[in-house]
Amino acid sequence: MGSINTTCAYCGVGCGVTAQVTGARSVEISGDASHPANKGALCSKGTHLGETVGLQDRLLHPMIGESRVTWDRAINEVAQAMGECIETHGPDSVAFYVSGQLLTEDYYVANKLMKGFVGSGNIDTNSRLCMASAVAAHNRAFGEDIVPCTYEDLDHADLILLVGSNTAWCHPVIWQRIERAREQSGTKLVVIDPRRTETAERADLHIPVAPDGDVALFDALLATQDVDQAAVSRTCEVPDGFWERPSADHGLEPALFAQLAGLVAGAERMVTLFSQGANQSRSGTDKGNAIINLHLATGHINRRGAGPFSITGQPNAMGGREVGGLANTLACHLGFADDERAVVADFWGTDRLTKGPGLKAVDLFEAVHSGAIKFVWVMATNPAVSMPNAARVREALARCETVVVSDVLEDTDTGRLARVRLPALAWGEKDGTVTNSDRIVSRQRALFSGPGEARADWRIVCDVARAMGHTEAFDFPTNASVFREYASMTRLAAESGKKLDLTDWAQASDAAYEAMEPFRWGGDHPLASGASTPSGKPRLVALSAPPPATAQSGFPFRLNTGRYRDQWHTMTRTGYSPRLAHHRREPLLEIHPDDARAHGVFDGDLCEVSTQQGASVFRASLSEGQQRGALFVPMHWTDITASSAAGRTGKLASSDTDPVSGQPGFKDAPARLRRVETAWRGFLVSRSPLKLDACDYWVRSRVEGGWLYELAGLAAIDFVSLLPEGERSEVAYPSKGMQRYAMCNQRGELEAALFVTRKGDLPARDWVAGQLGARVEDPIELLAGRPRVAGPERGALVCVCHDIDALEIGRVITAGAGSVAAIGSACRAGTNCGSCRPELARMLEEWDDEIKEAAE
Repeated sequence: MGSINTTCAYCGVGCGVTAQVTGARSVEISGDASHPANKGALCSKGTHLGETVGLQDRLLHPMIGESRVTWDRAINEVAQAMGECIETHGPDSVAFYVSGQLLTEDYYVANKLMKGFVGSGNIDTNSRLCMASAVAAHNRAFGEDIVPCTYEDLDHADLILLVGSNTAWCHPVIWQRIERAREQSGTKLVVIDPRRTETAERADLHIPVAPDGDVALFDALLATQDVDQAAVSRTCEVPDGFWERPSADHGLEPALFAQLAGLVAGAERMVTLFSQGANQSRSGTDKGNAIINLHLATGHINRRGAGPFSITGQPNAMGGREVGGLANTLACHLGFADDERAVVADFWGTDRLTKGPGLKAVDLFEAVHSGAIKFVWVMATNPAVSMPNAARVREALARCETVVVSDVLEDTDTGRLARVRLPALAWGEKDGTVTNSDRIVSRQRALFSGPGEARADWRIVCDVARAMGHTEAFDFPTNASVFREYASMTRLAAESGKKLDLTDWAQASDAAYEAMEPFRWGGDHPLASGASTPSGKPRLVALSAPPPATAQSGFPFRLNTGRYRDQWHTMTRTGYSPRLAHHRREPLLEIHPDDARAHGVFDGDLCEVSTQQGASVFRASLSEGQQRGALFVPMHWTDITASSAAGRTGKLASSDTDPVSGQPGFKDAPARLRRVETAWRGFLVSRSPLKLDACDYWVRSRVEGGWLYELAGLAAIDFVSLLPEGERSEVAYPSKGMQRYAMCNQRGELEAALFVTRKGDLPARDWVAGQLGARVEDPIELLAGRPRVAGPERGALVCVCHDIDALEIGRVITAGAGSVAAIGSACRAGTNCGSCRPELARMLEEWDDEIKEAAE
């Protein structure tokens, strides 16, 4: 079978992937050199997509409760429950919660069914959690949700500002592009972030803005610039008194602020990339407009190398925005004005069109909790984990009369609360289109046949719609026919003065759709010909900076949340990759050493983090990159990958939202900290997943041939009960409370091994995990946790893409590699996705410091 060009399943960069199918469920992955988004580059997650296409834990058949049913039965059950709910309680008693993991075709039919034929606006998406504030800022400034620049502008900028973005980790392919611009053109890089992240460490200037201090910072920054106010008034709508407003207090050291202001003033071409650190805030929309204000007023927009650039977190967040996946838009960038409603109703041929917006995500689940919404259909997402105040969302789903979940996995936190579960296609099986952060539409193509009875999401929605009697409107024979209707519908947007226009594809054949090459709608700088406002001018927006956060009684810390480099959302895909698990085995609480010392916390301790919403336990990691008084935790762990007490970030986040966008403020919650005193700790490796309910704390990650569990308990337990059946070897050291067990099958192969201690050390995990499935010839060697004859020693994995560990990199540096590029030339570390290059640079700096210290 030849190679297939498709699109990556992860972030909004939208990288092209070339896939070579090598077996029934195996594939070799490389970057598509012809794709304009990545030009052949891939990050660690994209590189290891081939490790995530197996069928383990897949939902393969429709289920009602715990009973397998036919598709006809499942479709009729969903259609009947939804229809009865509408008839008895009205259309607003029904809701859909969808996902940036859906393809544009899936999104389009789901939005059409809800807003056009159910007659409610109650469809919202998990993209509400990551980029709704950017959407709102775009609409306020430009009259349309439109990103006014492209990735190519990064190549030509002489100043790049990164706001709330750990780009080296979260968008590594963009980071590569930024690095090239710095090397080839001398582009300056400023990182504006409360944390000194890996990205901030490599910047020319790090601005440690206070949590939610971005509006004040950008407002003050604009006040320092030499702006031709009369010229700006000719090209922009400027509110009365805009220039006379007092500048907000930016809170920075004067010299540092002056340095930033000087860089902005001296820049001919400036791009500002802003991401979740700006968006996920109770003032996220204002942050976006503060950034856009600076660009409009200084002319850094609508030309090569300049523009405010929102970079999204999901592969099709933009596609969902285009077709109306957000509750506050209708479709194709149209709203709910009477004239726009009229043309949409006519296009869809419906008299049931919703009269207005629906409930945004937080309010939607609150309505489920109160009983106002009695039917909710969740597609391709896991709100029981990812929503803020997640415990309340679980309560809401548990109370709801009918919960339907379409997903690829048999067991998810949300699926456990569903009455009906519908098996959907996964990446590698799906076929359709996605739109990336700079408006490039790409094909995502199927590599494998759908397993079991899994179906495409667009087809599932259409099947339900037809069962509800809407046959003609949802009579789509192929995904290409769905895309043609969407493309035709963008004519309505173009006729209303919007930039979104895909009408060239409205008559495309199925063959043309199949052969589609990536293309960008709107051109490189779509606002150069005018904004989508009635005047044709973009708008400056008058803003008021929120007051600085103050410590609340009993909650002295500010809690920030975010992603890890090699994991994705709730790990339903990346969690199956042994390579990606290496980077972070556990959810870590990052805390400044001074704060840790004040609370009696040492590196590696377990700590409980509490907010007004809930509490969860994390492993402490001391970091100078944290501001004093601030904490950081990751977002990825779930009921499937950890005990109920461990790593639950969604339980901690507040459901307070931005008043304009409805996006929750994940980045700044009042919190407190308590060290957890444990009676024992340990780890367990197993070929099969295990139930570890007896452990107070457990977290699992994938290893070759099985799973690695990190464990801890508040009291002694029967450790043998944690292990599977088999022939047992064991050793104990009572004085240290140390016990070690190995369980083998009848063939003498290692099935599981458990190492626990009360106060002693534990052996390295990797060698023990590497024995899974191997015949145990020497139980003493295994229980010692190391081979009798030492082999080549390996250090911590640094470069996931090429499997290069710290010791090998140390040897390369010792041999004379004096730069990151030289390390790459010698051992390939850092030459693929580039996300480990900040760590390589840090290793070089530490090496230089050691040499200087020795010389002194």
